[in-house]
Amino acid sequence: MSAEFAVPTIDVSAWTGGDGVARDAIAGAVDDAARTVGFMQIVGHGIPASVLDGVTGAMDEFFAQPLDDKLALVPSRSSINRGYTGTRSERLSYSLGVDSPADLFEAFNVGASRDDFPELDLEGDDYARNLWPSAEAVPSFRLGVEAWFAEAQAFAHRMTSIFARALGVDGDFFERSTDHSIDVLRMVNYGLEPGTEIEPGQLGMGAHTDYGIVTVLWADPVPGLQVLDHGGGWHDVTPAPGALLINLGDLLARWTNDRYVSTMHRVVPPVDTDGRSLRRRSAAFFHDGNADAVISTIESCRDAAGRTAYEDVTVAEHLVQKLRGSRGLELNRHATAEAARITGSAS
Repeated sequence: MSAEFAVPTIDVSAWTGGDGVARDAIAGAVDDAARTVGFMQIVGHGIPASVLDGVTGAMDEFFAQPLDDKLALVPSRSSINRGYTGTRSERLSYSLGVDSPADLFEAFNVGASRDDFPELDLEGDDYARNLWPSAEAVPSFRLGVEAWFAEAQAFAHRMTSIFARALGVDGDFFERSTDHSIDVLRMVNYGLEPGTEIEPGQLGMGAHTDYGIVTVLWADPVPGLQVLDHGGGWHDVTPAPGALLINLGDLLARWTNDRYVSTMHRVVPPVDTDGRSLRRRSAAFFHDGNADAVISTIESCRDAAGRTAYEDVTVAEHLVQKLRGSRGLELNRHATAEAARITGSAS
């Protein structure tokens, strides 16, 4: 593993209301992290601790429910990225075309729905309506989740405005492709029952890259998350106190012709020093872009002849390929370069 590997910590508090010098400094730090690591610890994000308390409390309430109650919220088909996912239901490595045992996590997803954009004709599974647990069973769930969703969504837009400045494009460049973005909040619960057998190579969450533009991640300060470096080594990453982990997704890599890194990561089953299973929670907000937005490499990120490694693709087309893998359990044959990164990595 590279001894130089590090996830930088960046304070973005001066972005709001800051002058050009302060904004350039933040954009420069983000640009450097985006080019080299693809992950960053963000402080000064301004999201109130009370909102975090609300979503973590909501997660605790929901995941403590009886399994049958949670299974009642499984969507009718895997292409609907909403509702409950049970343990061993997904294989994230399939999104890269790599076979692996089933992942050891349970999750609950909510997202932007067609009801949020009544002026638009948004059909299909990309903007499916949410599946909410009953208020009687989980009283504070919806309130806590919707408050965190709104804060994480606003912060994702702030990050894309920083990316725009760093890349030298118009300040509203990303906004033009995200005004009805497919945004999904995935709340994840890890932790195995005593005596659970783990298959060889089985992970809490299999190795994958995130699919969209940018991910805003809160997670417990519990070991588990690992990031792959350019040399094929895996590194533990634990959230810093008060920080959000930000990582970049495939669509930003396509827009920038890999100037910005969509970093491979995974979650190993969290255990303590004695090998006992630990509970670990995370809330990952995926900011993916409008379903009909065409992702075409930025001109300044192409080579001297105007070439790029990527063909144009719509957000919806790209997400379908990925979700058919992780949720539909069909090996994705469109991610050969990413698959090679896994097969060439250390275990």
